[in-house]
Amino acid sequence: MDRIIERAYFMDGLKDGLKIGFIGFGLIGGSIAKALRASLPDVRIIVYDVNKATLEQALREGVANQAVRSIDISFSGCNYIFLCAPVSINDENLITLKQFLSPSCTLTDVGSVKGGIHQHIEALGLSAQFIGGHPMAGSERFGYPNSKARLLENAYYILTPSKETSAEKLEGYRNLVAAMGAIPLVLDAAQHDFVTAAISHLPHIIASSLVNLVKESDSPDGTMKMVAAGGFKDITRIASSSPDMWQQICLTNTDNIVRLLENYIQSLSSLKETLSARDASSIYRFFDGARVYRDSFIGTSSGPIKKSFSITVDIADETGALATVATILARQHISIKNIGIVHNRELAEGALRIEFYEENAIKTAADLLKSRGYTVFL
Repeated sequence: MDRIIERAYFMDGLKDGLKIGFIGFGLIGGSIAKALRASLPDVRIIVYDVNKATLEQALREGVANQAVRSIDISFSGCNYIFLCAPVSINDENLITLKQFLSPSCTLTDVGSVKGGIHQHIEALGLSAQFIGGHPMAGSERFGYPNSKARLLENAYYILTPSKETSAEKLEGYRNLVAAMGAIPLVLDAAQHDFVTAAISHLPHIIASSLVNLVKESDSPDGTMKMVAAGGFKDITRIASSSPDMWQQICLTNTDNIVRLLENYIQSLSSLKETLSARDASSIYRFFDGARVYRDSFIGTSSGPIKKSFSITVDIADETGALATVATILARQHISIKNIGIVHNRELAEGALRIEFYEENAIKTAADLLKSRGYTVFL
């Protein structure tokens, strides 16, 4: 409730008649535009993208008021302009865009590396107008067709102001981010790049490395690929992300990634020695320390991982079995947030997983299903 009140307060603080431009309109740019359209229906949105189909879809869906095939005078008078193209293309687009920028316009980007863009902005003499931006949200799918307003909901949105950024501009941008439903967080650009190298960039490298290891280690009949289940699927999901984007990230945040990768390699080497020595207590401490720290992320007011309220249920493999369970719960007015088949038993018992909105629904649903003869796992 506090987040809803805070969001409404920030929306009241935004001036009427906002004009917002997007240079590049993929997953993140499209999601930002959709979130702004939902919160600020009267905002005027102008978009540029090299993909004609993207522009046509944005107009057809009513997300964009105007779509252009080149960066031109249409962007003059914008209150905000989001640079949403790949990093290397952003640099080129900035040079073209500079001549059309209003002095009062706040220029921002959405890249996950901030050092390079700040340097380029400074070289162009635009530091007073620029505030770096990084929405900590995304998907392994990319492109405007996969964008959605809720992608940003309750996600941290990091802002990296320059030394010349005025307090007024920063506050205005904080208000705009809050209106999207995201949570603004102000960091120094260098700190941002080190943090994201650890919690975003390195994990993508590890996930892709693991996928490639399995590919190279698999038998000719693909047995590993066939049985890859919960743990492998969860840790490698992000390996399906855009290779173009991750190539650019690795080339622009190289020093931080290499520094952390060296630390990670050392930790793996140490673990290898521990395993070879069959040091049971050290192996236990390795897993328990990771478990305790990982669990501290979950369910707290500031934690990034929200607690899930769910049960698993054994059901027969027959037509209508899932619908029967859903009907039993619905008749007792128990709201289901998500329901689906568990396709493997690596990390869960029961063939049907049901997630609820509230914790108190767990016991009520479990007791009800048990009374109907179902085996329920909490």
